[in-house]
Amino acid sequence: MKADALKGKSTPVDRRVLASLVVRVGAYVALAVILTYFAFYARGFTSPFNLQNVVEQSAILTILAFGMTFVFIGTGTDVQKGGVDLSVAANAGLCGAVLVTVLNLEYSELIAFLVTLATGLTMGFLNGLAVVNFRIMPLLATLAVMNIAAGLELTITQNTVIGVQSDLLSAMQFGKLFGVSILAWILIFVTLIVSYIAHLTPFGMRLYAVGGFPEAARAAGLRVGYYVYFSYMFSGACAAIASILIITRLSAASLGTGLLLLPVLAAALLGTVFSRRFVPTVGGTLIAALFIGFLANGFQLLGISSFWVSGVQGALILLVVALTSFAKPAEGS
Repeated sequence: MKADALKGKSTPVDRRVLASLVVRVGAYVALAVILTYFAFYARGFTSPFNLQNVVEQSAILTILAFGMTFVFIGTGTDVQKGGVDLSVAANAGLCGAVLVTVLNLEYSELIAFLVTLATGLTMGFLNGLAVVNFRIMPLLATLAVMNIAAGLELTITQNTVIGVQSDLLSAMQFGKLFGVSILAWILIFVTLIVSYIAHLTPFGMRLYAVGGFPEAARAAGLRVGYYVYFSYMFSGACAAIASILIITRLSAASLGTGLLLLPVLAAALLGTVFSRRFVPTVGGTLIAALFIGFLANGFQLLGISSFWVSGVQGALILLVVALTSFAKPAEGS
């Protein structure tokens, strides 16, 4: 390999480094081109009202994707071979049903929020139990928990839409601070907290170490199982927070939250493309989630069927996995 380099010939490593650069730059270029196209041809796309609406809608997706990102970080930075949380969207649906039920029993919002958070954490704990203690493949373990959460949601709601009245939720839905909606502020606050934990604390660094090099982390004395548990329970907490935003926007617990799983996966996976080393990052996930939100909004304004959005999201997942499988080894070669 060194001889090839001295002779000026490209090596597999050189080609992969170039490929990784092309993928990263191409992702930003594609993002800019698509948003520019929508700005010119989708009527009302750049209006302040529409931009705020997209951010509010994307807040739910982004927070759920943050949970998925932490699972990717703590269980394997290789998003193809590491862990996954297929239950996160169904968990949010269950948490929403619990929140509405507790509020309709005339408990305070604080009690309802705490019970909702406990519900999300419990589902995350079940994921950790199945993966760490029972050693079930994450894909199957979280799939099972997903069905448990979906079944409990149907049991609570009896397959109906349950409305709720709450002064606090109404204030969150329509309130503004410095001209910015409360939901947008919640997204900003959660993003800052999550980013701080993942990227600016020793705990976050150890979480990356456990996910990227579990054997080395174990040899260094880190309790790998503890970090895996944390990842899944953090995802459960994100599901609980997202459920509060869902109920805030809809003023009801409605079915179909589980359909968010595909865009959540797409956002968390696509976010790796926006990182330098093709690893999950909070910033990358935020960019990807907002991109997916604007993509769906642009399609809607152009009169394109929403069914195409799901197709594009699925294609993004395939594309990202294929590209990262080719480009990522350059970082470790």
